[in-house]
Amino acid sequence: MISSKQLLVVCSILSSVRLSAQEELVKFGNFDSWITRSVKESVLVGGKTQTLYEVGPKGTFDGAHPYTNQGGSPWGNSNIYAKVAGVVKTNVSVYPDVHKEGQCAKLYTHLVTCKAIGVVNISALASGSIFLGTMLEPITGTSNPMSKMSMGIPFTKKPKAVKFDYKFNTPGGERIRETGFGKRQKVAGKDMGQVTCLLQKRWEDADGTIHALRIGTMCQRFSQNCEWKEGQSFTIHYGDITHESFYQESMSLMSGGSNGFYALNSKGKNVPIQEDGWAEPGETPTHIILKFDSSHGGAYVGTVGNTLWVDNVKLVY
Repeated sequence: MISSKQLLVVCSILSSVRLSAQEELVKFGNFDSWITRSVKESVLVGGKTQTLYEVGPKGTFDGAHPYTNQGGSPWGNSNIYAKVAGVVKTNVSVYPDVHKEGQCAKLYTHLVTCKAIGVVNISALASGSIFLGTMLEPITGTSNPMSKMSMGIPFTKKPKAVKFDYKFNTPGGERIRETGFGKRQKVAGKDMGQVTCLLQKRWEDADGTIHALRIGTMCQRFSQNCEWKEGQSFTIHYGDITHESFYQESMSLMSGGSNGFYALNSKGKNVPIQEDGWAEPGETPTHIILKFDSSHGGAYVGTVGNTLWVDNVKLVY
């Protein structure tokens, strides 16, 4: 006959099994395997060979070609291969790093300088980002960086939360906007790391415009230095949340523009995602957006040195 103590042990084990079954690791979301690609920059800008990192099955990719997601990986990031008027330049702001017995993703905000014949003529701020979607290479210009990303992947489930391990470090100090053109500008406020998760119901009209209703929303910012926090869950809120006490401007609907998200339409053109309103909570999504950033202020805005580490990204049901 089973004792009460043994029964408690059995119940505990069964409970653990049920809990683990309610968590789904995003594919390659443990960041234990990376693709590397070597890109030789043009002699005009120094001619160095740079190593770029992509989340996916361990291996290499020919750096002389635009990267496309490999091995079924859903992840894109802000490491880029740019080719402008025949000149090849790169940016590296996402790296693999060590966490416990495995690896994690390290997102870093820094200044990218471009030297032509030994003279610095361009300096721009770049933040580290990883996201579910695709970076559209080669990058051929510096205007509207968001339009170079196809954001989100097909998805029809309704998770309760996003769960992941993270560490954050900011040196504090000056927050700037530096685009590579014009003078550096100071930006008010404190730079923060950020994670955004949006569930959308999308459709495309006859003109190729992508419309969406917002079904689920989660936006979390990190402002304080911290060591690794393991298995932290952040709730996804469903329906119209504009009257909730936790609602912030960062959770508002997107109307396109330079800081909105883009996606490829059926014609192969990357277009702004136009959110037309809030869906009823019972609606089923067609896509999920999940994006981690070392700086929260949009393109070319941040504090040099901001760093966000991320690992073991899961969806909780």
